[in-house]
Amino acid sequence: YGALFMFLKWMTLVKSVGREAKSKVLLEEEKEVKYHDGDDSAVDTIEMESDAMKKKDNVIKVNYSRDNAFASVISIRKTLFTSSKQEGAKDAPTQASSAPARGFLGGQYNEREVLNVYKLDKATAKQFLPFVIPVTTTSIGRVSGFLTMSHVASSAFGTLDMAAHQIAISIFCCLAPIVDALNQVAQSFVPGIYARKKSKERAVALRKTSLNFIKVGAAFGTVLVALVLGGVPLMSRFFTTDVNVLSRVKNAIPGIALFLGFDGLMCVSEGTLLGQKDLKFLRNSYAAFFFLVPAFMLRLKRRALSGVPVGIGAMWGTFSAYEVFRTVLFLSRVVQLQLRTGKDVAGVESSKAQ
Repeated sequence: YGALFMFLKWMTLVKSVGREAKSKVLLEEEKEVKYHDGDDSAVDTIEMESDAMKKKDNVIKVNYSRDNAFASVISIRKTLFTSSKQEGAKDAPTQASSAPARGFLGGQYNEREVLNVYKLDKATAKQFLPFVIPVTTTSIGRVSGFLTMSHVASSAFGTLDMAAHQIAISIFCCLAPIVDALNQVAQSFVPGIYARKKSKERAVALRKTSLNFIKVGAAFGTVLVALVLGGVPLMSRFFTTDVNVLSRVKNAIPGIALFLGFDGLMCVSEGTLLGQKDLKFLRNSYAAFFFLVPAFMLRLKRRALSGVPVGIGAMWGTFSAYEVFRTVLFLSRVVQLQLRTGKDVAGVESSKAQ
């Protein structure tokens, strides 16, 4: 919320022309106009730099004859002073020295109006409405798995396994965001291609984009596996010196490595599906995961309470199995949509041929 407030302040803040800028404009008026003596037809050049407009190397060159020199200079001074006032009224976004986003909403909204629900544009809200349920179910479906894991570890496992799980989940949360950004990147690239008119070029572009993202996801997953295998045993020593806890953390390493190894592919496939507006599929998938993942985790809890030795290694193994299943499901859906796109293109071309 602090970051949100800063962004709103930055976009709505009007940067007015201060006393220093105005004084510089006044100093410009005091500049002497020098010209050389010569023929009446001779033309001299004046170079004046406008500090009030705050543009580097913005040199105004004015050609004037000897008879109307004074009138030309007065006209230039009025233009500079008027432009500085206009820039102060229109905010600083037009200036090259300020960031383009600053004052973008200046004069249109303030912080309270932006956060006011009653002033929400209904036409714009309808464009985002189809994404509300899929994105909400996606977030809830992800959170439910982590919450159930923490519940099982704290209620059914011993203190050593619970401590080991806290170390494992902390390291996991540090590594997972590395590939989470691939989801947003795919959502940025795919919609522009998907919105094109159905054609063979569009189908080829979607195919190439999907394959490139899959390669990137696989590469990131490989890097994360190497970080887990080499980094978790080393990093866990900074959390505890208990040998028993460290041994249990090592039991979770295969599950964490398997999960993060597929996480890059899952993120790019999910972002690709969101970019192609396959919202119903994602909504139904995460609605099912919301119930299935906790159900399998609670089975581990029942087994642990019944006396069967179950540790965080089995729990992370179950969680990684869910990740593998989710990745295969999403990639299969991407392939299915690509085949459907190819059929649509073939139908369009055949209709044109007829």
